[in-house]
Amino acid sequence: MKKIIILAESGADIPLDLATVHNIQVIPMHVIMGDSSYLDGSIPVTEVYDYYKKTKKIPSTSATNPEEFHLLFKKIKDENPGCIILHIGYTSKASCAYQNALIASEGMGDIYHVDSLNVTGGQGAIVLRAAEIIEKHPNIMITNLIEEIQDYVARARVSFIPGDLAYLRAGGRVSNAAYLGGTLLQIKPLIEIIDGKLISTQKFRGKMVSVADKYMKEYIKRYNFDKEQLYLIYSLGLDESIKHNMEGIAKEEGFRKIIWIQAGCVITSHSGPGAIGIAGFEKVSSK
Repeated sequence: MKKIIILAESGADIPLDLATVHNIQVIPMHVIMGDSSYLDGSIPVTEVYDYYKKTKKIPSTSATNPEEFHLLFKKIKDENPGCIILHIGYTSKASCAYQNALIASEGMGDIYHVDSLNVTGGQGAIVLRAAEIIEKHPNIMITNLIEEIQDYVARARVSFIPGDLAYLRAGGRVSNAAYLGGTLLQIKPLIEIIDGKLISTQKFRGKMVSVADKYMKEYIKRYNFDKEQLYLIYSLGLDESIKHNMEGIAKEEGFRKIIWIQAGCVITSHSGPGAIGIAGFEKVSSK
């Protein structure tokens, strides 16, 4: 059987140790600050915060371009003759990265694509599940693997609460009036990823320490999650006590494995410091 190699964009925020263990190839997206463009992962997240403090602007982000995808596809093929490349991409509803990967693979054989319809820990959860399937079933046919992955895409439930509304305002995602009202009333929007799109579905009020508890309990209750594992997402700057409480709630709810995912520069540019999120899969409904 041909070796299957998984590829994902850096916006999946797959922890480096897990990417290494599962031999997942990660291709960087771009973070742009002023006249300088950086590969996601090549600079510390704190530089995003420093840039905002200095300029009151958030960095802009851009997708991996077709040439970058093509060069990596060729490199993987050269180093692994006869392999199959499976690209599990950043949602096509929020970035052109997926389309760029399709363009880059034209004329190249044994390259397959799955739109994760997700970002950060949601995409990461799907990628890691795909790696686990391959390891458990090394002789799996690529068509069967893709079918299984698409089932997980359909069952993925992902949401997050931005850490700082100032980043949403600076990025033009909320008005100045909404920012001022939200700040004064300590309102924090819940962003859910629905059909690949980021949609604000609910608002919480209060400090993050109390909001995190309520959000965790309500979100887990809303969906019939598979208790095998849960992915908890955060951006640098989140208080350690909040992380401790979130993990405690997940354990109380019966999740057997908890994986923490830290947002990289691309995601942090939109969420700001101290953001929190949850990613998991709903159980297969019984017929």
